[in-house]
Amino acid sequence: MAWWKAWDLTETLKSELSGKFERLIVALMYLPYRYEAKELHDAMKGLGTKEGVIIEILASRTKNQLQEIMKAYEEDYGSSLEEDIQADTSGYLERILVCLLQGSRDDVSSFVDPGLALQDAQDLYAAGEKIRGTDEMKFITILCTRSATHLLRVFEEYEKIANKSIEDSINSETHGSLEEAMLTVVKCTRNLHSYFAERLYYAMKGAGTRDGTLIRNIVSRSEIDLNLTKCHFKKMYGKTLSSMIMEDTSGDYKNALLSLVGSDP
Repeated sequence: MAWWKAWDLTETLKSELSGKFERLIVALMYLPYRYEAKELHDAMKGLGTKEGVIIEILASRTKNQLQEIMKAYEEDYGSSLEEDIQADTSGYLERILVCLLQGSRDDVSSFVDPGLALQDAQDLYAAGEKIRGTDEMKFITILCTRSATHLLRVFEEYEKIANKSIEDSINSETHGSLEEAMLTVVKCTRNLHSYFAERLYYAMKGAGTRDGTLIRNIVSRSEIDLNLTKCHFKKMYGKTLSSMIMEDTSGDYKNALLSLVGSDP
């Protein structure tokens, strides 16, 4: 379907539907990269910035996916995603987001240099636990420029040196959105599907539902790896994703989500 026809249909649907159900159906009308570009644009437009949305998307996508999102963003909004992020964030958060967007950590390789992994672990320890204050740029550089297989080895070595996990150190050494961004990189490196399962669980846990997070993660992963995420969800939380959706949503919105999620693992 030509994009302008899809746009006409989207506008018609908006006029006929409302609320969360409208938001879900409209999300499904977008091509994947255009949808993610839209979510990033929406996270930055107007007053305030939804840093959590930007962190989630940039930390969990591959280099090729990020390039496609940047291309779609520029085509649809007439500006550079990198420049908009720089204009909308600041400090170390801006640095880590731009570093993630540049996608230099995504060189998939099964080879890990044990010596370099040990050196990185020692550098992280020296940049955090060993000194007063934190060398945030050292953390950002290593987390954002090393491959996932390399980082897993770094995390192992770090734990031996520091007697605590990299997550515990990030928790104690940083705070706010920078802490969230660093922890998200670590979670996505350890297990991407567990990360998405956690996002979906906390979107529905407790009072109220974070519908934006729920919709985005189900729509964006539905044709990629939602089945694997469902398996991790059940393993981690002792209940199925669909059972939690049934408890937490209602009406056409609930039915549409359940259709996307499919049968239980």
